[in-house]
Amino acid sequence: MNEITALKNALASADCILIGAGAGLSAAAGYAYAGARFRKYFSDFHECFGIEDIYSGGFYPFPSREIFWAWWSRSIYINRYAPLPGDVHANLLRLVTGRDYFVLTTNVDHAFQRAGFDKTRLFYTQGDYGLFQSSRPAGTSAGKTYENEESIRAMLTAQGFTFAPDGTLLLPVDGAPTMAIPTELIPYCPDDGAEMTTNLRTDASFVEDAGWHAAAERYADYLAQTKGRRTLLLELGVGMNTPGIIKYPFWRMTAERADVTLVYINRGMAYVPAEIADRSIVIDGDIAEVLREIA
Repeated sequence: MNEITALKNALASADCILIGAGAGLSAAAGYAYAGARFRKYFSDFHECFGIEDIYSGGFYPFPSREIFWAWWSRSIYINRYAPLPGDVHANLLRLVTGRDYFVLTTNVDHAFQRAGFDKTRLFYTQGDYGLFQSSRPAGTSAGKTYENEESIRAMLTAQGFTFAPDGTLLLPVDGAPTMAIPTELIPYCPDDGAEMTTNLRTDASFVEDAGWHAAAERYADYLAQTKGRRTLLLELGVGMNTPGIIKYPFWRMTAERADVTLVYINRGMAYVPAEIADRSIVIDGDIAEVLREIA
């Protein structure tokens, strides 16, 4: 029996499907952080600062807050609000529609919810590109996040971008975009007056808001409900950046529970420990192609 057939059989026999999604899933979906997509929207930043990709640009020490937010508004929009670039999430949704499923993800692109997954079955552990938080959350801003789409669109419009009817970000037709936003568009927290920042888990100031805690509780409840039921752990594109969130708990669950089957799909990083190999299906390949084959 080949891996694809084994995966189909495991999906068919599962009572519960727990999806663990990492950065490799977003990459397979078309969220490329380098290459043509980067050059299209950030060629000016590459020429001016030598930035090579979207990820490393997020850590660059820009010389002003106006330039900082010009960068981040582009990054946030194309990774959070622009149309989904591929069919990965749609095919994954087809697999679990009508099934008892849950999604645990470290991705911050909100792609699962935008693809139509039930938001009560999602736990985004590391934040959401679509939310701001105070850079100094305390007092009235403690535990709070703030929707950012209106602010992000205003920053992009000020740089000369426009938006297609489907939400695609369009480059200025009469020249390159500006690389700074007006000072008055720098976002500040309405509760404490501090400058906003992204709601991404980069340090101890990350805000776990009420929605985060509610999702964490739903995830814990789901795990409890899977016990004694045939459970498929579908680990997609999870690397070793934050293995304690998805990878290690999935390995532990597979080792401890006879009713668990682990499926791990990733290109070039497909590995499970020998101790759980007999209860695992490992596919070293393109996630998008595998999902098209089984959806």
